[in-house]
Amino acid sequence: MKKSTNPIFLIFSHKLTDSQIEELKGVGISNFEYLPRNLQAIWSGVPPDKESLNDYLKPIFEWLKNNAKKGEWVLVQGDFGAVCLVVDFCFKNSLVPVYATTKRNTIEKMENGKLIKVSQFEHIRFRKYERM
Repeated sequence: MKKSTNPIFLIFSHKLTDSQIEELKGVGISNFEYLPRNLQAIWSGVPPDKESLNDYLKPIFEWLKNNAKKGEWVLVQGDFGAVCLVVDFCFKNSLVPVYATTKRNTIEKMENGKLIKVSQFEHIRFRKYERM
C-alpha cells in the first residue's frame, strides 16, 4: 500500500496487535483513534433484531464526520451489515476504508482420546475496501 496520512480511525471490537501497529507505522500512520467508549458499545453490540442499522449507527457516522478528514484511513470490521454501511459512508466522504487480512493456522492434537483443534490467527496485511 502507498504511504498514508498520520491517523487511522479504528471501528472494530479489538485492539491492534503489535504486527498491525508496525505495518501501519510503515505506511506513515502513527496516531490510532479508537472509538470512544460509548460508541464502542454501539459497535460491539449491534442488535441482530433491528430491521435497519442507519439510525443505530448515526453516532458513529457523526464521530467520523467530526474527526476524520479526506484521505484518512478507517479500519472497519465487525457485523457484516454495519460494515457495509460504514464502508459506504467512508467512500461517500472521501475516507479510505481498510480491513485486516489474516492467515489461520490450525493445530490438532489428541488429549485423553479427544481431538483438540486450536486456531491461531496471524495478521498478514491491511487491504483497502474496493468499489466495483
